[in-house]
Amino acid sequence: MSAPSTAAWTKGDHFSLFGLPRKLWIEMSALEKKFLELSWKLHPDKFVNAGAAEQELSLKTSSELNDAYRVLRDPVARVEYLLELEGMRKEGEHKQQAPPELLEEVFELNESLDELREVKASGGDLRSLKHRLESAEKTFQKKLGEVDAQLQEAAQQWDAAIDANASDTDRKGIMVRLNELLNRRSYIRNLVANVQKELL
Repeated sequence: MSAPSTAAWTKGDHFSLFGLPRKLWIEMSALEKKFLELSWKLHPDKFVNAGAAEQELSLKTSSELNDAYRVLRDPVARVEYLLELEGMRKEGEHKQQAPPELLEEVFELNESLDELREVKASGGDLRSLKHRLESAEKTFQKKLGEVDAQLQEAAQQWDAAIDANASDTDRKGIMVRLNELLNRRSYIRNLVANVQKELL
């Protein structure tokens, strides 16, 4: 029995690899089913009797398939990837800028974090400070939930725009909004991580 062929493999984007349109809602069970099907076809074990080039291509395509699946099954990574494809976001680019309406709370939080570090260093009583930071963490976790809900809403607008064959201008407006929400999410998530680190 001859080895299956990887010749049909063409490096496209993650969506086209799974035969999907560039939309942000994906049926997870269908995605998983397609992933398992493609994994089985491309698995390196199927190419043990093939030439070295074919074996190498099998390894490479399996790795690409795994990357694509990992990105597409994560709703936030999926939005980031779509914006990269559309030229609206560079990989790893996160504008770390405090959202204007959070400036005062961020300033107070940073003051509390500085104070906590000083009290830790001097061996003082941390209870009231920890309580204040735990409260701030809850507030920012709530804000993170709000941003995620807004991100989901904007993603639905994107899908509707694709279905309606909306103009480039309309689609770009939605992408700008998605990008802003990703930046805000990244900023708030980092704040929460900083607080959690100090509370350990």
